[in-house]
Amino acid sequence: MKKLITLIVIILSTFNGFAADKSYREKIGDKYYFVYSFGKAIEAYNESKTLTMEGQRRLANSYHLLNKNTESEGAYVKLINTAESKQPEDYFNYAMVLKSEGKYAEASIQLDKFNEMKPTDSRAKDYLINKSELANWMVDENKIKIDHLNVNTSEQDFGPCYYKNNIVFASSRTTKMNPKKSNYTGKPYLNMYMSAMDGVQLKEPQIFDKDLNGKMNDGPASFSKDGNFMAFTRNNYDLKRREKVVKLEIYFRTYKNNVWSAPEAFALNNKDYSVGHPCLTADGKTMYFVSDKPGGIGATDIYRTKKDEKGQWGVAENLGDKINTEGDEMFPFYEENKGVLFFASNGRYGLGGFDIYIAMMNGTEILTVKNAGSPLNTKFDDFAVIGDDKLSKGYFSTNRSGGSGDDDIYSIDFLKSFDTNKKVEGLAIDKNGIVVPRTFITLFDDNGKMLDTITTKDNGAYSFNVENDKKFKLTGDKVKYTDGTTMFNTMGKDLIVKADVLMLTKEEKIEVQIQPGANLSTVLELNNIYFDLDKYAIRPDAELELNKIVDIMNKYNDLVVQIGAYTDCRESVEYNQLLSDKRANASSSYIKKRITKPSRITGKGYGKTMLVNACACDDNIGANCTEEEHQKNRRSEFTIIKKNEVKSRPLTSRDK
Repeated sequence: MKKLITLIVIILSTFNGFAADKSYREKIGDKYYFVYSFGKAIEAYNESKTLTMEGQRRLANSYHLLNKNTESEGAYVKLINTAESKQPEDYFNYAMVLKSEGKYAEASIQLDKFNEMKPTDSRAKDYLINKSELANWMVDENKIKIDHLNVNTSEQDFGPCYYKNNIVFASSRTTKMNPKKSNYTGKPYLNMYMSAMDGVQLKEPQIFDKDLNGKMNDGPASFSKDGNFMAFTRNNYDLKRREKVVKLEIYFRTYKNNVWSAPEAFALNNKDYSVGHPCLTADGKTMYFVSDKPGGIGATDIYRTKKDEKGQWGVAENLGDKINTEGDEMFPFYEENKGVLFFASNGRYGLGGFDIYIAMMNGTEILTVKNAGSPLNTKFDDFAVIGDDKLSKGYFSTNRSGGSGDDDIYSIDFLKSFDTNKKVEGLAIDKNGIVVPRTFITLFDDNGKMLDTITTKDNGAYSFNVENDKKFKLTGDKVKYTDGTTMFNTMGKDLIVKADVLMLTKEEKIEVQIQPGANLSTVLELNNIYFDLDKYAIRPDAELELNKIVDIMNKYNDLVVQIGAYTDCRESVEYNQLLSDKRANASSSYIKKRITKPSRITGKGYGKTMLVNACACDDNIGANCTEEEHQKNRRSEFTIIKKNEVKSRPLTSRDK
């Protein structure tokens, strides 16, 4: 779909590859490639008997940019399989081609290689975090209904925006006999058209403004809610002959006295880079846009700028790495009533080339970003979502199969309202409610998938943006403390959920867990206490574990414990009952000799009941168990019966 050609940055280094030097035809192909005439570049590259590695890379990319992904895959196979050293981008771009063909398993192999070579890249990180979500994104949850519009043609139709009761969009359709055509697409240049809304369809489109359509691309656009101020994208016409790469610029017009003003250039337009894809807020005083200006995060980033009191646009603010990646982010649309930012990205892991993403915002703060999933996203390019002020209806663009031939516009019915995302915040604290600074906090979903991490500052405070109606787990990690764990959910109405992470030392953790019914072996993380076959003598390895129980019972002199002793299944019920009683008495006697108030420890034998595995001997079942498996049943367990003085965490100022 990459129709805004100058928003694409292609960084390629020269490699010593298949051929040592470029042939004459490859050099011709490079010239076409530089001016985005990819069709002619492909012809020239294919006419060359040999290509350098750079030429092969450009051939593969040219096919992909023209959506000829089968041919692109073949070219990438040749590139990837060479013994020459590859760039990380080779694996990433090859994966994008494979995804565009629906070959997700093969794409994952290439993305794994990309991650190995460039693990700090945000695209690699996003892939690792979200690759398990792929199957979920493919499921249509019936939250959205889409309809193909009758106004679409075999040409490009995309980039809708609201203008009063109409939709204005960009299209390469034309009635001219010999229209000028784009080097990139081979199609006529874009003009802006307007259609009145008519249910899920649009009425017959008309040229939006004949005076606006210039000699190159014009559109897409955006309007203030009252329709009196517009921003639109167009090519930079002021080119010198030697400047063959045409940049994009943003222009503004004001409607006054029933006349549109002459286009006024955006202050940030620059002949050295592109700005485009404007999205105005309702009052026309804030604008989101896209640029490949230097200093960004990726190839193209989304920015925001605001007008000052004098009506001048301020400094462009990059939306940061919660939105932008090392790839391309494009087509922002901000619905301010709901605080929802829609955008398209090929830098995040998704279903296709460009996928649609939904960012929930609180003012200027980015809360969460998620893939819109099916049916908005497919293996094709899906982009340019807009929605009404209630987010009940909208439109988007896609080049998916089943349309009219190229980029098409579809209507959207949002069947279920958008969830308002929430925030969880709290402190890392000790048992006395005192802040534990510099604690590493991790957020997990209820399936144990890691969602986010943060290291608290000296105030011990953390916060995460989370989805609504979900369950989560928080853990805290810090030297000298055991992992703190806190569970919370976002099922309630509060937009901010409070959840402190309680950090305990090992001793404090034991104190909290020593409660009636608990297994003291589990609390103390003891090794299992086993007996030899037909024996009840305390083994040396068991003494080490029993001594730990002695220590804890001397520390907590109110602790009452019962020992349960068990045997394996072999021998009779009567024999095993007697043997287990002896084992219980042996264990309790060992402890009684070493603790205060010996009556606090008692023992009981349970024979061959309550086996911990399938090694039962009745009816010859378990006859094939190994000696090691039988030994697991010859054990002692220590159950806390009573603890008189149960200590608890004191209330803090954060408790309600």
